[in-house]
Amino acid sequence: MRNLKVFIAYNGAAYHGFQRQDNALTVQEVVENSIGKLLKIPAPVIYGCSRTDTGVHARQFCFNVHVDSRIPCEGFVKGMNTLLPPDIAVLSCEDAPEDFHARYCTKSKEYVYLIANTVQRDVFLQNLAYHYPYPLDLDKMNEAARLLVGEHDFAAFCRAEGKARMKSTVREIYSFTASMKEDDVCELRISGSGFLYNMVRICAGTLIYINEGKLTTDDIRRALQTGDRSLAGKTLPPEGLYLNRVTY
Repeated sequence: MRNLKVFIAYNGAAYHGFQRQDNALTVQEVVENSIGKLLKIPAPVIYGCSRTDTGVHARQFCFNVHVDSRIPCEGFVKGMNTLLPPDIAVLSCEDAPEDFHARYCTKSKEYVYLIANTVQRDVFLQNLAYHYPYPLDLDKMNEAARLLVGEHDFAAFCRAEGKARMKSTVREIYSFTASMKEDDVCELRISGSGFLYNMVRICAGTLIYINEGKLTTDDIRRALQTGDRSLAGKTLPPEGLYLNRVTY
């Protein structure tokens, strides 16, 4: 039995997240069914590196799958990309050790949140970026972002039902920056050891509230100290969020 380590990319606009659900279309279901068709077997279970939410995208998402097949990795990539819909693509495939698990072996993850900072909506970024028509003070936003770097208790930056499932809400953020790219798109880039439920979208919303003067840097410090959700920003919509990179 082989353990394949596979990287894919997907546009999540049409899917209810990665993880399989009984009553909604997900990336996992589509990929598993495609593997079954390719190898002419019942759809196998794949193990993903993350549980991306409805509408969230991935530029680099890893999963592993156990298969009893001699198909070359190159043939797996080509065959899968023939079967998959246009909004999901296999980037690479390699044989991994038996004990490799895409989720539990992760060393770090990097997310990007895109903000279309234009007065009018950019129709070509529909479902691909969060539209924000007001001026952005990047210096203010980066000052606030630096407060979140390091090991902290991020209870204030997590959706309530997510905290109930977690043994600990302590996470380490390695970097968090805001920068303006081409075509008036602001990129929030954050990397860390791991993330809580909705944590990246709440961190992004916190920078928006800082920009608008609804929160101060003192509020962020108190949020980290007390776990008070009201001291952090709103949860931004999913369409601007991308799982950008996973490292092992």
